[in-house]
Amino acid sequence: MVGLARSGRAAARALSSLGRDVTVVDSGTPVPGDVGDARIVLNSDGVSELEHARWVVKSPGVPRQAPVIAKALEEGLPVLGELEVGWRLLGAEFIAVTGTNGKTTTTELLGHIHRTAGIPAQVAGNVGTALTELVDTDAPLIIAECSSFQLEDSELFAPEGAILLNIDADHLDRHGTFDLYLQAKLRVFAHQGNDDIAVVPSGHGIEDLGGCARRITFGDGLDSEMSVRAGELFWAHEPLIAVSELGIRGAHNVQNSLAAAAMCLARGIEPEAVAEGLRTFRGVEHRLEDVGEYSGVQYVNDSKATNISSTVVALQAFAGRRVHLILGGEGKAQDFSVLKPVTDQCAGVYLIGAAAEEIAEAIGSGEQCGTLEAAVERARAQAVAGEVVLLSPACASFDQFADFEARGRAFKELVR
Repeated sequence: MVGLARSGRAAARALSSLGRDVTVVDSGTPVPGDVGDARIVLNSDGVSELEHARWVVKSPGVPRQAPVIAKALEEGLPVLGELEVGWRLLGAEFIAVTGTNGKTTTTELLGHIHRTAGIPAQVAGNVGTALTELVDTDAPLIIAECSSFQLEDSELFAPEGAILLNIDADHLDRHGTFDLYLQAKLRVFAHQGNDDIAVVPSGHGIEDLGGCARRITFGDGLDSEMSVRAGELFWAHEPLIAVSELGIRGAHNVQNSLAAAAMCLARGIEPEAVAEGLRTFRGVEHRLEDVGEYSGVQYVNDSKATNISSTVVALQAFAGRRVHLILGGEGKAQDFSVLKPVTDQCAGVYLIGAAAEEIAEAIGSGEQCGTLEAAVERARAQAVAGEVVLLSPACASFDQFADFEARGRAFKELVR
């Protein structure tokens, strides 16, 4: 098992509980945590352990270029991701959600709709709970958020339902090219059969999605099975719910709602339950999360926005309002000049982290603050009643925080 983060520990526990002889390797010295009966080797590239290995299981955060993975592939050892291992060990039906943006929100929304309809379902994957943590449970349905890091290591993964929300350039520092990133995402459909369901955006422009699943499209066009018309969500030419009734804000969340509703309705959930689930869902932590209003200024935590397109849709959610935007972190080889048109409309831009200077050069503006604490203080000093202070960094968090959740929690604490 390569990598001792959350999914690595979960996979080690699950496999050792089944009587497998497990060794966990990590190039750093993290606190091991519970790995069951697994043997732990820290501060090692793991290459020397391969002579004892029959299988290699890879945490999603470990690149395929890591020495131990490259060597394993060279020697013809099976290399599986934690997602693949979890799917193989679990007997449940699966709905998989992928895309560049909106995965967490849509995954949690699907879980909420199923619970509203009285259907037991467990939300897992990239959203929080590692799949292999569920090996001892009897959940009949698992709704899994699937990142490109997880999907690139899938081999036979065949969910009964799969959603592609959208696709835009992201994680190019990991995948190298947009085409390789896209190929990783499309593996979610690769092994689906005729009885499975694939939900995709209309006009996606992808020549071959792969697999044999029934295709359901969603979007704004009349040719979509799930669409928006005259301010209402329609399914099979019948109105389902008004856009104004949705429990989450923003045009991007209309699309997320369309995708989730399409999957649920195609799988047979009653329209009334789907509509009620859409109406009562209030979103997820760190994604356009309303932290509170102080001195008339609204503070919003969008720490989950770890790429440019996610920040763009966040700003669109506050169209017509003056926004003070906090940007920056670890850049992921993105083209930040794309942000210039939207940041030109901001009342202030406050830059933090490793990519701060790169962003400033690309957009031609922004105050260098260095830390999140300094940025929040600067925004607080400049914002006036009626305006919004928005943390939507367009970057990963690893230069200054353990993850985007830690960054979001720090922002909320600073605001409070």
